[in-house]
Amino acid sequence: MSTVQAPVKRRVSVPVRVGSVVVGGNAPIVVQSMTNTDTADVAATVSQVAALARAGSEVVRITVNNEAAAAAVPEIRDRLLGMNVPVPLVGDFHFNGHKLLANYPACAEALDKFRINPGNVGRGKKKDEQFASIIEMACRYEKPVRIGVNWGSLDQALVVRMMDDNARLPKPREAAEVTREAMVVSALESARRAEQLGLPHDRIVISVKVSAVQDNIAVYRLLAGQCDYPLHLGLTEAGMGTKGVVASTAALAVLLQEGIGDTIRISLTPEPGGDRTEEVRVAQEILQSMGLRSFTPMVVACPGCGRTTSDYFQRLAREIQSFLRLQMPVWREHHPGVEEMVVAVMGCVVNGPGESRRANIGISLPGTGEIPVAPVYVDGEKTVTLKGDRIAEEFQQLVTDYVEQHYTTSREPS
Repeated sequence: MSTVQAPVKRRVSVPVRVGSVVVGGNAPIVVQSMTNTDTADVAATVSQVAALARAGSEVVRITVNNEAAAAAVPEIRDRLLGMNVPVPLVGDFHFNGHKLLANYPACAEALDKFRINPGNVGRGKKKDEQFASIIEMACRYEKPVRIGVNWGSLDQALVVRMMDDNARLPKPREAAEVTREAMVVSALESARRAEQLGLPHDRIVISVKVSAVQDNIAVYRLLAGQCDYPLHLGLTEAGMGTKGVVASTAALAVLLQEGIGDTIRISLTPEPGGDRTEEVRVAQEILQSMGLRSFTPMVVACPGCGRTTSDYFQRLAREIQSFLRLQMPVWREHHPGVEEMVVAVMGCVVNGPGESRRANIGISLPGTGEIPVAPVYVDGEKTVTLKGDRIAEEFQQLVTDYVEQHYTTSREPS
């Protein structure tokens, strides 16, 4: 059993290979993340890349902002491979990328993709020369490029030109609309220029990130209708905590439901010393909640009400969710398909039995003051009733038994 969701028709895009990962085409939507370590600190960067990859980030971007960072990239790659973490690495270049790639060819070779921002690659004639230099290196080492346009660093010469043209119109458009159009123009002009310089069409990914939800939706809609490049989605500078999660979800869910987007990153501001992998989990949960991908068994749990004044079912739901995530590295290898399993942890008898029957395996706990028994349902049928102080441990064992019995213990030969 599983939750049935209507399929989403994806926008047609060309497939782009980033290391071992395919972005676009018919490939699943790819989850990305980015480190916030000093890339020159090899140990710290390797540790964070590995943590992000193990959390489920399928591509990881690292800052390459100076010579020390560029020099460190090959060692970072080697150490990751030595740890059996072959996640594709993207080099994030701003301002001086042309120099770093030219002076550190081993860095260019070790990376799986370059990310450049046409708004800060240079000005005037230097812009053309420096952009061309980066594209030349991408061609030489057969690397794809993401052309990432950001609202906050948009090419000002282009904006001024388009604003002036707009001002001459009989009915000028709003400034925000012109700015959105300028972002799309910047991205597509840069992509066309890259192709003129020899970069194949199927090595280009584009993004046009804005920090306001409605603007972000509008600019990606505009871009999606004008090209077949794969699109990298994100709400830039999303913010901290609940605000960042909600804003990112609001923007990306609309676009994903319209079939727009081939790879996503959730740009959360972490708490000081916070866990960087949170952005990976949020991206996964957006895709899984929308029925676009499955990463880990889904826990269905009720919010609680006056019938559940005890926090027992809340603690059980948390423990089960943590248990499932902890088991996934092993289950993913030995029990393919388990990521589509649905587990229900319900707090009382109102909706508990019904939701538990719809899940692969579910438990319906008694509400406060009710008879302290908890029926368990497996594939819609009541199988056992748990009682006493060990309900949590016994239910976890039942979940483990279900996985062992219902999902194959080895992958089919490829």
